[in-house]
Amino acid sequence: MSRIGALGAKLYRGDSSYDFVARRKLWYGISLLMIVISLTGLGAKGLFMGVEFQGGAVYTTPKTEMTVEQARSTAQAASGNDARVQQLGSGGLRITVTGLDTETSNETRAALAKELGIPTQQLDSDLVGPSWGEQMTSKALTGMVIFLVLVSVYLAIAFEWRMALAALVALIHDLVITVGVYAIVGFEVTPGTVVGVLTILGYSLYDTVVVFDKVKEKTGTLGKQSRHTYGELANLGLNATLIRSVNTSVVALLPVAGLLFIGAGLLGGGMLKDIALSLFVGLAAGTYSSIMIATPVVVDLKTRESTVKAHDKRVLTKRAKTLTKVGSEEDGSVDLHEEDDDADEDAEPQDAAPAGAGVVAPRRQGGTPGGRGRSRSGKRR
Repeated sequence: MSRIGALGAKLYRGDSSYDFVARRKLWYGISLLMIVISLTGLGAKGLFMGVEFQGGAVYTTPKTEMTVEQARSTAQAASGNDARVQQLGSGGLRITVTGLDTETSNETRAALAKELGIPTQQLDSDLVGPSWGEQMTSKALTGMVIFLVLVSVYLAIAFEWRMALAALVALIHDLVITVGVYAIVGFEVTPGTVVGVLTILGYSLYDTVVVFDKVKEKTGTLGKQSRHTYGELANLGLNATLIRSVNTSVVALLPVAGLLFIGAGLLGGGMLKDIALSLFVGLAAGTYSSIMIATPVVVDLKTRESTVKAHDKRVLTKRAKTLTKVGSEEDGSVDLHEEDDDADEDAEPQDAAPAGAGVVAPRRQGGTPGGRGRSRSGKRR
């Protein structure tokens, strides 16, 4: 068995574990920092919505010697709007200009064709109306809201409302970080981006549900034992699925990294990077949130319950008494009263003697049923 496999087996059996739950304030702090950075980037730069969402035109040139800067300046001068230019693997350019009507689109196309030195008909042009873009945005938001509602209902039925709330916190955490990275990097938001975001939300939810299932199994024995608190049992469940979650995430991230860094970066894959970036960031954030955020949030919510709070208090009190007793034995001064109390708690109650029963006198040693016996010399009396 490999070292990773042996470690996974130890974590699953509970022979070895890392206390993620006890260090949850650290994970909360890291997540808060990433969210602040994401929101700052989103507020400062905003999202560059593609023509599918706000209307505009997309021009695709044949192989050309025109630079990206020349194409951008020509498109902006002709249209009066901001333009995005991408280098394609075929040697052509993809020029995106948002907020154009039909007349302005034709003027921009003619200006680009003149700069390229080709007939206007050789410059491919796709015009998207703003009404269609608004429908795309509305449907994307509606689909996401329906997805979150259905997820919450399912988790509340399959587990409990606290786990459903924790899963939503993890999903929002992943969504904010992914959108913030998109804003900071400045990638164009396309339908491929929406597909990627919905995919990573589903993946994050899947990983969280697997962890919750094991946490539910471990914490199901809460009232039947007095050795572990709720947080400790939840941490055992989290450790039991740790290696599985990490392995699954690494296997999922490798092909996505290939799409992002090789397909889109080196080969100029164009729209590949729109979906690859959202998948890469979302998968990494989803793995982090399912381990570091979801279960600790459940523990914080559950420990507010009176029954769980009382159970944890009993466990900690008993543990403190045990540690005190061990320390007293090592010092040579055992607390007899404490031992008596523990013995009284562990001892089973004896049945009381029935009313009216006489006291049975002890039988004389050496006596016989007939009253005969032997003297000390051994002779029969």
